[in-house]
Amino acid sequence: MSKKGISRRRFVGGTVAAAGLTGATTFFGPWKHNTVYAQNKPIKLGLTCDASGQYGDSGQDDLRGIKMAIDEINAKGGVLGRKIAFVTADTETTPATGSRVAERFITREDCTVLFGAVHSGVANAITQVAAKYGTIYMNTNSSAPSEAGENCSRVKFVWDGNGTNFSKAAVKNAVQGIGKNWLLLTNDYVWGHTTSNSTKALVEAAGGKIIDNLLVPQNTRDFTSYLLKVQQLKPDVVATAIGGDDIKALRTQVSSLNLEKGIAWINNQQDWPDVWGAPDSLFGVFGTTWYHKLKLPGVDDFVKRWQATKGPIPVPGNVSYNGYMATRELFRAMERAGSTNNIKVIKELENLKVSAVERMQHFDAYMDPVTHQMQQTIYLARRNMKPADK
Repeated sequence: MSKKGISRRRFVGGTVAAAGLTGATTFFGPWKHNTVYAQNKPIKLGLTCDASGQYGDSGQDDLRGIKMAIDEINAKGGVLGRKIAFVTADTETTPATGSRVAERFITREDCTVLFGAVHSGVANAITQVAAKYGTIYMNTNSSAPSEAGENCSRVKFVWDGNGTNFSKAAVKNAVQGIGKNWLLLTNDYVWGHTTSNSTKALVEAAGGKIIDNLLVPQNTRDFTSYLLKVQQLKPDVVATAIGGDDIKALRTQVSSLNLEKGIAWINNQQDWPDVWGAPDSLFGVFGTTWYHKLKLPGVDDFVKRWQATKGPIPVPGNVSYNGYMATRELFRAMERAGSTNNIKVIKELENLKVSAVERMQHFDAYMDPVTHQMQQTIYLARRNMKPADK
């Protein structure tokens, strides 16, 4: 992804002095909240996962993936001889709640690392608190380009692909193969705006044009006025940056009007809980980071382990996959560092490289040391009209 406008100095500024991590440099943060580092007791994680609001389903799927990784490492004796403990709370898909939960987890619960977030506003709120205390934050599932851009942080690592990644995978071919007149449907918050801005730039670079950008408030359930506009403007392609429960409502209404026929739809990303929750309304092309039927080593075994946890969704998807991978790689970074010290673990994560086999993807992945976003395989998908899963 592009690093335009993000210098190393700007990235580190506010958390580490620009001179670098030398003996004369201070890593700011009231480390008294991280006293567990030196003690032989469980390493405690704070899991900031939505259980309600627009991303409640995705938040709980994320939580399940994180907990699966915790259970597996504890069964092997833990990390550095210490068990992993955790506390979790509903962040309600609300930035203010996310901020309060993060503050409590660090200052009252003595959590050494924070995890979670799907909504970019919630993720950014958690980031501000984590940065204040020097606490590592594993942003498992927020895909706004801003999370690894203007809202990046020394302490935050972003594990999902972002809206620009997903748009790049589809836009150029769609402009050339389908048509040049595009309409954008955009959730009216940071992820929606930054994702649609990326799509717009890619469409125009490929020779297309945006004929309108319709802003959709969060938690919209009636899309009648927006779909009427689509019918009136007759675009070649509709590109959506709509998430969570909103996209499920949109898909149902598009299908009921048969608007998926005659107009091409590109849904920037579809999270597995949203696909599973309303499979009959799925249409168009969408991006994802993982699928449980990839013919790759390790996938079948991962699915079996997931099914042993007996959750509401019988197969894992991209959200739980991201949560699991982020958690597993944190534990491995601690083992390599031989410590839970934040600075040492951050350095290990910045140098992270994971083979395709370990990732259960088609290509190797690595952590961008500047933006702190995982660079990984992006897949384009569409609905399977004859699924084997029940």
